[in-house]
Amino acid sequence: MITLEICCADIHSVIAAVEGGANRIELCSALEVGGLTPSPGLLAEARKLTAGKVRLHVLIRPRPGDYIYTAEEIEVMKIDIDCCGQLGCDGVVIGALNPDGTVNAHVTRELLDAASPYNMSVTFHRAFDLCRDPFEALDTLVEIGGVDRVLTSGLAASAPEGMEMLASLVNKGQGSISIMPGAGVTSANAAMIIGATGAGEIHASAKSRVGSEMKFRRGDVSMGTPGADEYSRFTTSASEVAAIVNTLSQIQ
Repeated sequence: MITLEICCADIHSVIAAVEGGANRIELCSALEVGGLTPSPGLLAEARKLTAGKVRLHVLIRPRPGDYIYTAEEIEVMKIDIDCCGQLGCDGVVIGALNPDGTVNAHVTRELLDAASPYNMSVTFHRAFDLCRDPFEALDTLVEIGGVDRVLTSGLAASAPEGMEMLASLVNKGQGSISIMPGAGVTSANAAMIIGATGAGEIHASAKSRVGSEMKFRRGDVSMGTPGADEYSRFTTSASEVAAIVNTLSQIQ
């Protein structure tokens, strides 16, 4: 059976992922910057809605930008991991690099040690896609031990574009670490990606744009990036999750 992980950045997405039949949720916020650690409120409510139904993994990333962290940022991440453990989350999603593009083994071990008392599963996130050598990075993660999977697009803009590399990584990681394709995964290509790479799990956001219920609209003001649309947002679609589940269920 192929495991489907759905990336959720709001509580509506969590509800949709559960309704659509996802096996696991990666909870985060701010998908527009690649994902950040969710708020304690979102985390607590998501755990309440998923408990006994869907496994809940939480992204641990304290800010946007690169994956080189200061001592203070590492402490923030360790506190966030502790919070996840105390709430009974099933896993955390981490990642740290050195300036030369290698995996930061020291920081990775610190974060693994923070998760260890809670027996949480650990995923190394798409910081992997910014490393200088994916095979070297995979060797480092296997050597460190304790990392269960790597979320990666195969160092490409999307998983469909990175399938050749993904297949090589799946082959190299067999028996040691799982490779989970992600980025640009939809119900139209999920089965193709699994077939081409041999992966046993896959990651998607299954998102669609929804409009605001605001009747009064001020078009000359943006809360974030100038020109941003304040009256629509992306959120997970239960029907798209169900469609991915259906296409994966047909894989022999």
